Order: sequence, then C-alpha cells, then structure tokens
Amino acid sequence: METLQLLAGGFASALTLANLVFAAIGVLIGTAVGVLPGIGPALTVALLLPVTFKLDPGGSLIMFAGIYYGGMYGGSTTAILLNTPGEAASVVTALEGNKMARAGRGGPALATAAVGSFVAALVATIGLAYLSPLLVKVAVRFGPWDYFGLMLLAFVTVSATFGDSPLKGLTSLAIGLWLGLIGIDQLTGQARLTFGIPQLLDGVEVTTLAVGLFAIGETLSVASRHLFAPETPIPVKGSLWMTREDWRRSFMPWIRGTLIGFPIGALPAGGAEVPTFLSYNIERKLSRRPEEFGNGAIEGVAGPEAANNASAAGTLVPLLTLGLPTSATAAVMLAGFQQYNIQPGPLLFVQHADLVWALIASLFIANVMLLVLNLPLVGLWVKLLKIPLPWLYPGILVFAAMGTLAANPSVVELILLIGFGVMGFLMRQYGYPIAPAIVGLILGPAADSQLRRALQMSQGDPMVLFQHWSSALMIGLAVLALVLPFVFKGLARMGKDED
Repeated sequence: METLQLLAGGFASALTLANLVFAAIGVLIGTAVGVLPGIGPALTVALLLPVTFKLDPGGSLIMFAGIYYGGMYGGSTTAILLNTPGEAASVVTALEGNKMARAGRGGPALATAAVGSFVAALVATIGLAYLSPLLVKVAVRFGPWDYFGLMLLAFVTVSATFGDSPLKGLTSLAIGLWLGLIGIDQLTGQARLTFGIPQLLDGVEVTTLAVGLFAIGETLSVASRHLFAPETPIPVKGSLWMTREDWRRSFMPWIRGTLIGFPIGALPAGGAEVPTFLSYNIERKLSRRPEEFGNGAIEGVAGPEAANNASAAGTLVPLLTLGLPTSATAAVMLAGFQQYNIQPGPLLFVQHADLVWALIASLFIANVMLLVLNLPLVGLWVKLLKIPLPWLYPGILVFAAMGTLAANPSVVELILLIGFGVMGFLMRQYGYPIAPAIVGLILGPAADSQLRRALQMSQGDPMVLFQHWSSALMIGLAVLALVLPFVFKGLARMGKDED
C-alpha cells in the first residue's frame, strides 16, 4: 500500500507538462539513436550530459531514462530491417527478425518486437517499483565493509561481463580506477596525481571521460573503417499488424522473456546480452516449430525483445538502490545523477524521494509513448538510416566538443576530452571494453572511501572485511567471478589439446 501511495505521488509529478515534454523528447531521441547503427543510448546520454547540467534535475533524469528505454525499442528496427543491430542487446533479434523481413513479414516482426517490449517494460517497471524499497531496507543496514565488498563484486563482474576477455575488462577497470585517484584526497587533503595542474585538483569529470570514450572514440572508430555508404533497409511490405496466430505464438515468449530479463538485469553482473541469448535458446527448445528457427520464427523475435527491455528496467534496480551500474548506459546515467550532486543508493529514496518516484512513474509513461510512436512512425525511423555517416559523425564530434566546453570552459578540459577520445578509439581497436573504465572512475573514489572508513573503525585491521558474513560473502563471490573465467578458459584449452 505504501508503494502505491508513493507511486501515485510520482505520477502526480511525472504528469506535469514539463516532465511530459522531457519524457517525450527522451523517447523520441532514444528511438532515433537506437535505430542508427553504432549510436546507442550510452553515447547519446553521454553527449547530453554537458548540455543538461543547468536544467531541472528531475526533468533531465526523466529524459535520460526515456532515452534508455527508447534505445532498447529502436535497436530492434535496425536489427530487423537492416540486419545491423543498433544495440548489442538486439543482436539476437536480428537472427529471426531479418529473416522474417526478407520473407515479406517485416511488419509482424516489428509489431511483436514493439508489443513485447511494451509488455516486458511494463511488468519489469512494476517489479522495479516494488523491489527497490525492499532492497533499500536491506542496504541501509550495510556497513562500510559491506559497501566495499559490494563495489569489489561490481568491479569484477562488470569487468568480466564486458569485452572479449576478463583480462581486458580488468585493464579497462584499472584505467578508470587510476583516473579516479586524480585530485584532492578527501581524507588527508593532499593532491594526488595532479602533476602540478590546478584544473585537476577537482578530479577528472565523469562527463568528459564519458563523452570522450563514447562519442569521440566511436567517431574516430567509424572514420577509421571508412564506412561511408549507408546500407539499404528491407522495405516493410503488407500489414504492420500481427495475425491471430502471431499473437498466440508471441504471448508466452513475451512472458518468458520478461521473467528471464528482469532478474538477470537486476544482478550486479546483469546487462541485456545474456538474457536475450538465453531467451532465444529457451524459445527454440520449447517451440512446436523448431524447423522455423533460422528461417524467421516469430518466437525468436518476441522472446529476446521482451528479455531485452525487461533487463533495461532491471538494471535500474541496483543503480537506484545501491548506486551500482550494470550496463554502459546505467554507468553514464549514474554520472548524470552525480552531475546534480545526487548519489544513487539507499539514501536516495529518503533524501530525494519525490525525484526517484517521479522517475519510476515516468518510465510507465515513456513506455506508453513508445508503443504509440513506434509502429505508426516506422517509416520515419527507417528514413533515418539514409543519413550519410560523413554527416552524422562529424556532427556528433562538434556537439561533443561544444557541450563539454560549455559545461567546463578550459583548455585542460579540451585536451582531456581529445585524449580520452583517442583512448576510446584505441580501446575499440584492440577490443577493450569502455564501460569498466567509466565504472572505475565513478565507483573507485567511493570504494576507496569505504575501505578507509572500515580500516579506521577496525584500527587498521584488514580482517574486518572478513569478520562480517555479508562482506566476506561478497568478496568471496568477487574472487570466484575473477578466477572462474580463467579456469574455464584453461579447461577449454586442455579439451582442445586432447582432441
């Protein structure tokens, strides 16, 4: 009952004209960037961070959430009509969706993706509203050792989840942790790693790192591949709507995809890629028409798309309640919160209750907006694919530089932006993931602070981290998450040698 009352208050705030406009702008931009290959919601939110720092915090965060949901919707359009997923989570959708489009059933493929996304996001947002307060009640009892153990677990799992290998993920994380040490140490007041540059005393801005790694790094990467000719999407033929048989075959995959996506997205090592592949494999095993898989099975679109969008809502659970980002977009959204001096975590639901419940309520509104916008405007979204990349990416480059300099006009900031852009390009070239570096910069100082608090309370005894079962459990899980990928790789190599 208390959750319903808080949610009702959130709707009262979210339904104001200003917040409705922010939500509408967010879902429009999110869908557009989801459609455009290579430009995902993480890049877009990173671009908008510098230009929204003077806007209303509630409206800006509602817009960022709309971009996140819209990007998940829009990625399916490119995957189905172009066989080029706009988001990594839409890779599975392309397997069956593009085959349906080639068979003249692009309309039903887009429809089942849109309706499945709506159902999954609706159910998952309800789960977010009810699960978050329960998790907060547990989290408020955490001590500094628990927070350090939780952040250590997040560091390891995020590093192991993203990238080609755990080692590359950990290297990316180490870069972020090193950048997080720059500035004045809040405990001793001493400058660390500033190299005599006064502008670095406040530390590295998360927005500068995010814009450099995502926007400029992606632009340089695209330019290096000489991708100048836009691909031709498959035209949508016939009706955009589904038949009764399509509805019957899609219903249970929507439900199963939602039940798979939300809990996995809510885990510290969540994300959308794992549940989408898992949903696809389950639907293939449960299907009465397994021969259609690989040739355009509608279940192979419905289930993964539901899992994709359910996991998007799931990632907001650890972000809002614990301050832990489990995806690249969530990491950039965390930077958005910190831009307004708002720290996600257990106290967020106490200190900024109005804002957080308005944000959750706006997710319901954004979801309805997306359903209304997606199918009628599919022709408009397809036309976005015709924008020449030599026009698109230089525009992103200019927007990134202007936005960053407007937020922090400094030659040092511009040099850092360019340096981070080159670093983002090199990381892409050699397969190093971007998200762990952002997570390291954001959570590194917090982990440092919590560890030192724990050691102060124990008078310097590091065993305090293992004397509490909760922190010992999380540190143990972190060690397992760090070691197991290498063990599995070694076993696989031994198996190949024996063959």
